[in-house]
Amino acid sequence: MTALALKLLLAHLIGDFLLQPDSWVAQKRQKKHRSPLLYLHIAVHAGTMLLLLNLNLNYWLGIIFILITHYIIDLLKLNFETQHNRGKLFLIDQLAHLLVIAGVVYSYHLFEVQWKSLFDSVVVLFFICIIILGPVAAIIMRLLMGRWVLPEDNEEDSLPQAGKYIGILERFMVFGFIVLQQWQAIGWLIAAKSILRFSDLSRAKDRKLTEYVLIGTLLSFVMAIITGLLYLYISQKI
Repeated sequence: MTALALKLLLAHLIGDFLLQPDSWVAQKRQKKHRSPLLYLHIAVHAGTMLLLLNLNLNYWLGIIFILITHYIIDLLKLNFETQHNRGKLFLIDQLAHLLVIAGVVYSYHLFEVQWKSLFDSVVVLFFICIIILGPVAAIIMRLLMGRWVLPEDNEEDSLPQAGKYIGILERFMVFGFIVLQQWQAIGWLIAAKSILRFSDLSRAKDRKLTEYVLIGTLLSFVMAIITGLLYLYISQKI
């Protein structure tokens, strides 16, 4: 089962990413079902699956099903795709392909999903920590840092909500490093962020901005470290 799943997943990754140039994607968006590259793309998937499965025709029905559904899913995405929903449709498209692959694997090798394990105390605790470090911490940071308004901190000069997502990602990384007991990686993360912000903080009369960034970074890291340590402590007691 595992070998079949990995081979089909690898074939999907090769066909959808490695062997699909941007020029193919652009033409498919323009011509949709009239694009010959759409059918060449499906042919690439067929060839990749056959090669990875060593031309094993015992899976021919599953291969045909994957190819047909891949064509339908791609065609639906091409027809409903706009500039605004392109990212969301990409995720839905990939999720649909993965579900098809899982269904094909299940049809050949029955497997049982241990849904009860998703509600184990350690798993629930993990998701609690993720939510705390994500939206909860973002709100706390906004409330704590909202008392300072800097002229240099102009929202028009940066991407929308970029600071929020950067903070969430760095807290997730710090939390992951703590769970994996890789404390030295946190130091590398601080150094990397300092280098990236050096150009912003090296201008004259930027003491306030430096203090603002330093306070925000330290608060973010402290919340992630405390959450990580609590996760390790509580998970050992469960």
